[in-house]
Amino acid sequence: MAEIKKKREKKEKSPEAKRLYLSILLALIALVSIVAASVAWFTIADFTKVYSMGLDVTSGTNLRFDLDPHEKYEDYVKTLTFLEIARRIKTDKGFDMLSVPLEPVTTTDYQTFTLEDGTVKESTSGAYLEFTLHFMATQDMLLHLTSASTKDEKTGKSNEDGTAVHSSNPALPPAMRISFTADGKTYVYDPGLGDDAKTEGNVTTFGLNGEDKMVLNANNQLFWLSKEVNKPVIVRVWLEGTDPMCTDKLRKADYSISLRFVGTDGEHKLLDGSR
Repeated sequence: MAEIKKKREKKEKSPEAKRLYLSILLALIALVSIVAASVAWFTIADFTKVYSMGLDVTSGTNLRFDLDPHEKYEDYVKTLTFLEIARRIKTDKGFDMLSVPLEPVTTTDYQTFTLEDGTVKESTSGAYLEFTLHFMATQDMLLHLTSASTKDEKTGKSNEDGTAVHSSNPALPPAMRISFTADGKTYVYDPGLGDDAKTEGNVTTFGLNGEDKMVLNANNQLFWLSKEVNKPVIVRVWLEGTDPMCTDKLRKADYSISLRFVGTDGEHKLLDGSR
């Protein structure tokens, strides 16, 4: 009987022992999570760079932009191509987007970007992209980023110019980030986030649904534009080194980016008509 009792006592662990085992288990899980999250940095920093890119920007009705500020709405444009943006970056930053690949970086303030070891990369390094878009509208409006495309007036087919990050490597788009900074606030587009948004301080990170499910709402709103007043917005594009998808699988990947902006009233209703 004494032997049976002993065996029972061994099987029935005390609450303290259970708590200890649980603590050890949670610590091990946390350690595995940290290691898994760090893998991207450890492998990508020395070996992976992203090559071959495209970047095109379009706007919706009553809204235009340019790489320079202008006095009149008519002097702004509705479309900017990769080559136009590349030329401006080469002039302002001193590097050629066609030959200098992106590197995995990260940031905490969305102005200073660093490698995994903390080395600061300047905007002139080519590790990430930085340029300014100047917006102007014919009426007061709330600026949105949208995945919805324009349609060809003759055929009715999609022009496939809605906001998206494309690549032959499916792991690349979720690792990309594009931020828009103005009026002391920054909005970060994360292609892997879906129709969701989270705000911390002056930074909002958001995603977009696909074109067929795109809805203009508070999640994808950006800045307020006053009628015929120039609004400078700093755009930054980078490969987020801490993202779980940012691994050696992205080595020498190609990618292209489309950005499309539209304006709504204060209730997120799309504005119609044009000047």
